[in-house]
Amino acid sequence: MSKKNDRVTPELLKGFQDLLPAEIIPRRRVVRLIEGIFERYGFAPVETPALEYLDALLGPGGENANKELFRLLSPEEEDIALRFDLTVPFARLLAQYPDKLKPPFRRYAIGPVWRADKPGPGRFRQFTQFDIDVAGSDSPAVDAEVIAVMSAVMNALGVADHTVLINNRKLIDALLEDCGITVIAQQKHVLRVIDKLAKVGVDNVRLELGPGRVDDSGDPIPGVELETGVIDKILAFVAIQAESRVAVVDAVAKALPETAVAAAAVKEMRGLAEALDALGVSEGNARFDPSLARGLDYYTGPVFETVIPSAPQFGSVMGGGRYNNLVERFINRPVACTGMSVGLDRLIAALTHLAVLEPASTPVQVLIVTMGNVPPVETLKLAAELRDAGINTETFFASRKKMQMGNQLSHADHYGVPVAVIIGEDELAQGVVSVKDLNEGKAGREDIDDREAYREAGKTGQQTVSREDLVATVSEILQRA
Repeated sequence: MSKKNDRVTPELLKGFQDLLPAEIIPRRRVVRLIEGIFERYGFAPVETPALEYLDALLGPGGENANKELFRLLSPEEEDIALRFDLTVPFARLLAQYPDKLKPPFRRYAIGPVWRADKPGPGRFRQFTQFDIDVAGSDSPAVDAEVIAVMSAVMNALGVADHTVLINNRKLIDALLEDCGITVIAQQKHVLRVIDKLAKVGVDNVRLELGPGRVDDSGDPIPGVELETGVIDKILAFVAIQAESRVAVVDAVAKALPETAVAAAAVKEMRGLAEALDALGVSEGNARFDPSLARGLDYYTGPVFETVIPSAPQFGSVMGGGRYNNLVERFINRPVACTGMSVGLDRLIAALTHLAVLEPASTPVQVLIVTMGNVPPVETLKLAAELRDAGINTETFFASRKKMQMGNQLSHADHYGVPVAVIIGEDELAQGVVSVKDLNEGKAGREDIDDREAYREAGKTGQQTVSREDLVATVSEILQRA
């Protein structure tokens, strides 16, 4: 037996989270809803390991993603790392199983990813992503379908107040080319700074595009060292707004030079606007925003992310874009791809904040409550009957002292079980049970101060029925719940 001073303090790592029933039950409801929408759009599930070889993960996400990798050694002393997203592993799958995953191929995946990032509201070092991707098509119509899925998920979750922001990396490439910014490292720096616009504001972005600035913690942030005129041009471009998606494309086209890169990007965005209209995605739920950059390096075309204007502190809850070159890291041929990720933890945090998730602490629908000397086998028979009818049922077996009826009903109340099926020796002899609607009973006792009246109100919602009518009675109560 270990000594008291040898005990380990139970504590959670910074940036990680434990999920108890009250968190994970609503979360799984969200997952099932999202899976249903993904499958409705033709996506099939795949899974990949949490660990990948380090060289597979280094590079495609950019400098920040490289820094945030959790690096390890395998038992064979090979360099490996925890995946930072689900997209790079998907690119490996496409290269590794070309005969099984014939394009065009649509997949979805769900699983934990890891980034050694600074924790914040809804931001964790281990978090769950929920991805969809389409491989083998470069049509803007496919990008539009991914965006339509993003909007469909938010509507199904009851968040009509959402916006999918959409841009195209080629538009920014054309802008940078027009500004004379041709060095790859400098282009990436500009993209990282633009990507911060919603988080740090235009004044800080201006400083970071120029000489740099000092952040709130006192740390210096180096600037891109662009000239004032170039900074003005970039900020004017990313500030473009209009009343419709097509109008934004028109304004952007006027602001860019007549180059092949600009023409290709404008053509893609016009096709994307037309496809979104065909899919019935409203202007309010999906708009073109030239300021959207997305931080990962592997994007090559349209990029998009979903925000909730009424909960801006959670930032982007979904994001993605087109990445036509990522698979070429593994095989010597291009595979056009597009997709998006749902940051499930951040989405759940936002939904909780908005109070649109129905709370639940247990999947149990019925607790069997026993009184007196009811044999355990009779409890088990009742439970089997209810479970055979598809009703989630819990039995309560504890020490004799804790088997008091009050303790059993308190247990049901603590976990929010909606129905109690009560059986005692008399009920057993008569072939009946008492069925109690616990929600109705709780409502009937609200605002009652008199002890006797409160006790009498405790019978509210309770009825005695024959064993033959048990399932029908419970089912009726659950339908009302």
